[in-house]
Amino acid sequence: MTAPADTPRRPSDASPGGLSADLRVSLMRAVRRLRAEKSDADITDSQYAVLGTLDRHGAMTSAALAGHERVRPPSMTRLVAGLLEAGLVTRAAHPDDGRAQIVELTDAGRDAVAETRRRRDEWLCHHLAGLPEEDRRTLARAAVLLSELSEA
Repeated sequence: MTAPADTPRRPSDASPGGLSADLRVSLMRAVRRLRAEKSDADITDSQYAVLGTLDRHGAMTSAALAGHERVRPPSMTRLVAGLLEAGLVTRAAHPDDGRAQIVELTDAGRDAVAETRRRRDEWLCHHLAGLPEEDRRTLARAAVLLSELSEA
């Protein structure tokens, strides 16, 4: 019996084509699983991405947020509106551009980001702890390589 086409194979195929397919499936599954560990089920993954960007980079305009998240400005406007309604961000006039507004995390927004990160780290730590040390070393190297790959 053969494995379905979207099931990663054992690390026997290191060709770029085989490895890219395996990594794509494995990374997508890992990301979906990690995304499930969030502080509030009512906040979407896209909204959490915006909160994370604001936490890492500080207050910015909706246009700058749209650029960071690679979404169109109208989509960012809807995301920010939902976060405003949830009390996770505030919006204020831009000091230099009367047409623009600055979006900033509230304390509740910072708490949501911190709790989500804590939950995700805890879930991953728990599962990594069950792996042999050699596998954890392999994953440590893979983390560096994946980071370099994502910056290419």
